[in-house]
Amino acid sequence: MRVLVVDDQDLFRAGFGLILGAQPDITVVGEAADGLEAIDKAIALTPDVVVMDVRMPRLDGVAATHRICAETSAKVLVLTMFDLDEYVFDALRAGASGFLLKDVRREELVDAVRVVAAGEALLAPSVTRRLIAELTDRGRPQPELARRLDELTERERDTLRQLARGLSNAEVAAVLTVSEHTVKTHVSSVLAKLGLRDRVQAVVFAYEAGLVRPGVAPEVA
Repeated sequence: MRVLVVDDQDLFRAGFGLILGAQPDITVVGEAADGLEAIDKAIALTPDVVVMDVRMPRLDGVAATHRICAETSAKVLVLTMFDLDEYVFDALRAGASGFLLKDVRREELVDAVRVVAAGEALLAPSVTRRLIAELTDRGRPQPELARRLDELTERERDTLRQLARGLSNAEVAAVLTVSEHTVKTHVSSVLAKLGLRDRVQAVVFAYEAGLVRPGVAPEVA
């Protein structure tokens, strides 16, 4: 897979590049020191994954993530120094597929890039809880999103409700008493029908559409 490393600090760029480039299935196709350079290189180099810092000069990682997700097929893996970084939530809403701390072990970094490249989302439960709290603070559901829920079957809505709780495919399967393969099929259908990139975006959509509410256990049809 092809990876672009974006960070304004030379040491981090070099370190991440060396770790990832040492893997037989990963090629580091380029580096960028700020958001504007990241956008240009993401378009020119067509990476599968962009490893993205959030706090950078000229253009931050949030704005760069939004542009890259809108204009390319690359997945974005966000890196930050602090798990309470306010930029993280904005980056996830902008289309990022995952989140890691910069002090992550090398094995975790490599695994994270592979997970994101495979189309899965990478989000720790603690981050999911804070993301949900952040979405809750934003107020009432958005009617235009709520109307789009009509595109889903009842079982697909059930699946989306459980995803919004931060459950894995296996956990969703247990709740809905179906096979894990069936859950994967429903998840793929939900993402395709709603035009979402991954599970993180599905969680955001479920709350903004009012399908689930904090503190209320999702119903199962």
